[in-house]
Amino acid sequence: MTTLQKWTLVAGQVVARYSVVLFFVLFGVAKFTAAEATAIHPLLVHSPFLFWLPGLLNQQLSSDLIGVVEIALALMMASRPFTPWVSAIGSYGIAASLVVTLSFLVTTPQLDPALGAFIVKDLTLLGVALWSAGEALEATKPRLSSL
Repeated sequence: MTTLQKWTLVAGQVVARYSVVLFFVLFGVAKFTAAEATAIHPLLVHSPFLFWLPGLLNQQLSSDLIGVVEIALALMMASRPFTPWVSAIGSYGIAASLVVTLSFLVTTPQLDPALGAFIVKDLTLLGVALWSAGEALEATKPRLSSL
């Protein structure tokens, strides 16, 4: 493998993984705002996965909880250089949350087309999260085989 190929693979991995991390941290932080809590409320009440959350907590606390989960999963995914197995768990968690988000496309009645178009990008993020999980798990093999 040439130096250019190695550099390209490493750069691509870093950009792919840490752009998803950045996305989840920023959108997780946004969940603590009243505007974001209001915006996601209709999605939550129609979700087969999260419908119970607004009934259990108020609108803002529901959004805050989602924000905490998004930030925690992002930090777990970012831990890849130090703890690949934690990164794999975080990556799978992000993948699961993206599946939930993608489900909004079919579960939310009268979904704003602009919001639907925004949600579609989560398919690409899902692919990166799954790749990240697999790559992180692969990095745990040498440790596991030495046990």
